[in-house]
Amino acid sequence: MFLFTPLRADDELIDPKKYLEDSCQPKCVKPWIEYQACVKRIEGDDSGYKHCTGQYFDYISCVDKCVAPKLFGKLK
Repeated sequence: MFLFTPLRADDELIDPKKYLEDSCQPKCVKPWIEYQACVKRIEGDDSGYKHCTGQYFDYISCVDKCVAPKLFGKLK
């Protein structure tokens, strides 16, 4: 008699955060467009001084704000 059941591949846990992030991305189109415009603007910069970190953080922050209320409701 077994005291535990080993996990099989089909019993793996699924992280709901990735699904929620994908569903929130359409709500954050404006920050994504601004980030892409920045990336295109600095494409030829070889100095390494120009970056799009601020625009990227604006986009990620938008996605996180959308995901947070939905995610904490799904966690146990």
